[in-house]
Amino acid sequence: MIPAELPALAPAQLEALVDAHVVDLRAPVEFAQDHWPGASNVPLFDDAQRALVGTLYRQASPDAAFDAARGAVRARVRPFVAALAACGGRSAPALELESLVDEFTAPGLSALSEALVTTPAAARDGMLVLYCQRGGMRSRSTAALLGRLGWERVALVEGGYKAWRLGLVERLAAWRAPRTFVLRGLTGVGKTLVLRELERLAPGSTLDLEDLAQHRSSVLGMVGRTPRTQKQFETELALRLPHLRADLLFIEGESRKVGNVIVPPSVWGALAGGENLELAAPLERRVDVLLEDYLAGPNHRTQLEPQLAFLDERLRGRGFAPSLVELLRQGRERELVARLLEHYYDPLYRHSEQGRALQLRVDAGDPRAAAQRLLDFARASSGAAAPYAGRSP
Repeated sequence: MIPAELPALAPAQLEALVDAHVVDLRAPVEFAQDHWPGASNVPLFDDAQRALVGTLYRQASPDAAFDAARGAVRARVRPFVAALAACGGRSAPALELESLVDEFTAPGLSALSEALVTTPAAARDGMLVLYCQRGGMRSRSTAALLGRLGWERVALVEGGYKAWRLGLVERLAAWRAPRTFVLRGLTGVGKTLVLRELERLAPGSTLDLEDLAQHRSSVLGMVGRTPRTQKQFETELALRLPHLRADLLFIEGESRKVGNVIVPPSVWGALAGGENLELAAPLERRVDVLLEDYLAGPNHRTQLEPQLAFLDERLRGRGFAPSLVELLRQGRERELVARLLEHYYDPLYRHSEQGRALQLRVDAGDPRAAAQRLLDFARASSGAAAPYAGRSP
């Protein structure tokens, strides 16, 4: 017998889960675009199967798509259930799962769709939470199958990924920043290091867009990182917002794009309308900071070389020898970084900052001391301006 009701969580309940196992049932290509942070991908269909089922649904009929889906699930139900068991800390059943799929799907698409209804559930510790794209047949049929296997504390997400993402997008659009202080300064002064110290001193006071995007917002910005997609960036950003303070915010000065992702209007408005604080450090300190950041990993040199070749093209005609790539290969990293700063990054920064008003200039050589100085300044001037209302510049 097919379960009459399937326990379902509202998308907002996902954030309240503490000790749960969240499983994304979508195909790998869907998962790669965005997913619940920490979710495991246990696809009901692989990318090719998903494409086939979708094509049949659009060009043939829902029933034809259902038959193809039924065959795909039957062929891989054992590893599928074993993967779910591993995610949820359970034992894979020693049952004839193929026969169970046959029995379960025998009534056909219409009957199965009518039978698989949901009922609101409370979030509980140790839950196995399933979601697909829209909270449809992938998650409902899987939850029902696990119910037939006797698994308890299994729930699906009502509306699936789309409902959850819609809530995050609405949160981003509605967000209004508190009084915002924007950290500016030449490349390598250690703005990110100071942001980390500010977060330590005043939890919830920072929004690190480069960390959320996993990109340093420059030609070399992806070295040692895995840049996030636009949807992943928005997910990380929306989940960060509820943890921010209501009285002040520190954010690093960025352009509208951080790598390949675009900063949403509400956040961009806060950044563009914030009070500007400049961090400063001597060239030698900046070289140290960048060497530690860009050459810390074993694969960073390999990732740097093609990007440096691009910058060599940008600097062509200025009579530099050897090239940036040759400096890297010769182990002359300090010379390489100094040249980049003095002849590429610094001129770009000074051009972009022309005419910008600055409220304070702080030595960033000691990130902890700089963070304390900035925090003291922000608190001392807390009555000098009203909270930013989120207007677009």
